[in-house]
Amino acid sequence: MTRVENRVEAIRKSRGVGASDLARRVNVSRQTIYAIEAGTYVPNTEVALNLARELEVTVDELFSLHAGTVNAPETLAAELLSGQAAVKGQPVRICQIGARWVAVPVSASPIYMPEADGIMKKAAAGDGHADLVVFSKEEASQKRLVLAGCDPATGLLSKMVEKISGIEVVSAAASSKLALTWLSEGKVHIAGSHLEDPKTGEFNLPFIRQHFPDEDFSVVTFARWEEGLVIAPGNPRSIRRVEDLASENVTFVNREPGSGARALTDELITKAGLTPKNINGYNRIAYGHLAAAYYVLSGDADACLATRSAAQTFGLDFIPLHSERYDLVMRRKTAETPAVKAFIDVLSRATLRRKLEVLAGYDTSQTGTVVA
Repeated sequence: MTRVENRVEAIRKSRGVGASDLARRVNVSRQTIYAIEAGTYVPNTEVALNLARELEVTVDELFSLHAGTVNAPETLAAELLSGQAAVKGQPVRICQIGARWVAVPVSASPIYMPEADGIMKKAAAGDGHADLVVFSKEEASQKRLVLAGCDPATGLLSKMVEKISGIEVVSAAASSKLALTWLSEGKVHIAGSHLEDPKTGEFNLPFIRQHFPDEDFSVVTFARWEEGLVIAPGNPRSIRRVEDLASENVTFVNREPGSGARALTDELITKAGLTPKNINGYNRIAYGHLAAAYYVLSGDADACLATRSAAQTFGLDFIPLHSERYDLVMRRKTAETPAVKAFIDVLSRATLRRKLEVLAGYDTSQTGTVVA
């Protein structure tokens, strides 16, 4: 069988060019560069010429024909970071944390395929381990951080961190409790949390001290946000307060147990004199603020409890109910690494704060403050 062999990876490395940088210069995705280097994708003439130009070689030096057997893609065993079941063929991002590899499932949007390092070889095992087919492990263990949490606006932070420092942030969707559990188990670098102590009104610190008393954590504030009811534009169901969720013509979508939004929902309906049985849709689960708000956008629910930023993202109306502090939690030894220092440094940038204020509606007066 005749196949095209290439020396793209070897020549790229000899030139000191990163895969991300080369992808940008050639106007393709990093995933495409990895696929070309792995031999699973043969570029068209234009891409081949652009690669040769950027690497300052001829096309013949990059590509050649060879008769032989096509090599199988590389396989990798990893721990899966997901609150939901992952299925065969699902795209994933990978990262090395210490001696272990972790995989974060990514979802496609209606308009583009997701950036990924590989796919699930088969459905994940019940113990959280997964076998993957990966394009390349290069760079997955270098300049890459895993951030677990539920705040949609951390994407603004991640993009700025990568632009300024070259550190790539892989976001793993998780409730606050699940994110902190992964952090304690050494599966992520940073966990985002907005768990409020009902007795003191303090966020995150009481929970961390109670459940991880022997761990040495550093806690930095990301921002304060408002949580409230996300509803359709124009409020067609006339929802104005929590009590209105009990109306027969109102459908609700809830967040998963362990999330700060779920805890707040339970607190609010109890104060309103309601029970879960009074709420049509209480047992329907959306994993994340944006996912919950999308239910409302698509008409599958009339209301959800989420952040103002989630409502603004989809042009939905918002009824504020509660102010919360979202913190970034990490081990102290992790906080001292160059990658995490670069990550935290971006929190002090005025450009980030302006974006959080304008695009997400956040209060950034405490952004970057070390609280523990």
